[in-house]
Amino acid sequence: MDSVLPIYYQIKHAIRSWIINREYNPGEKIPSEAELMGQFKVSRLTVRQAISQLVQEGLLISRRGEGTFVSTDEQLINSFNAELRGFADNIFARNLNVETRSVSLTRMAAPKVIKQKLDIGEGGGDVFQIKRNRFLHGKHFSFAVNYLPLHIGERVSEDELYRKPLSRILVGELGITFAESVQTIQASFADHEVAEALAIASGSPILFIERIVYNREHKPVDVFQSSYPGDQFKLLVRFKNVKSRWVHQSEKSEAKP
Repeated sequence: MDSVLPIYYQIKHAIRSWIINREYNPGEKIPSEAELMGQFKVSRLTVRQAISQLVQEGLLISRRGEGTFVSTDEQLINSFNAELRGFADNIFARNLNVETRSVSLTRMAAPKVIKQKLDIGEGGGDVFQIKRNRFLHGKHFSFAVNYLPLHIGERVSEDELYRKPLSRILVGELGITFAESVQTIQASFADHEVAEALAIASGSPILFIERIVYNREHKPVDVFQSSYPGDQFKLLVRFKNVKSRWVHQSEKSEAKP
């Protein structure tokens, strides 16, 4: 488990992913509390906290004496599936066309917050930090920083990073399987390093994305942080009031060429 995020939240996220990805279909019973306790190695109270929040969101229905079932409200399930999807897809699609113009690959002592996010124990201390300045159509697109565990980062070649996305190297060259990720998207401001990399003034607004990627064993294998000029993206979201709940209807993600 990620030591930064509350455990109940991680379990809630995992169950929600099962529902969205149709590992458990509408109306189907999910594993019992005891089974979830064994799977995640947590207490009954933690499992109940995760399930309780999903019941409040409407994704799960609890029936006394029978168990907990996935909601049959397809519209509700799809609304969670669509949350920020078009916006994220826009960013990722553009990432496929970016050109990497500068790379640095450094072994360094892991900052405390990165040690927590990569779940590095007290015995370990070093990570590999990768910095890349990326361009799209000849213009500054993003400044990306990745932190990799030592046993992974030492197998990544700086030369390869100019030719391939890091994710392709990790999966295709190193054989790492991505199982899931936790991502945050937020507005922020450019510090001196980011401002210099993006050719903007220090303190300028930026879009900041952080993604923690996990393998099949739910071990964090990559902490990805990327900064984008704040004027590149605009998100328009439309909602509809359905049974006193605002449900996502459509969205439009725009990016400047």
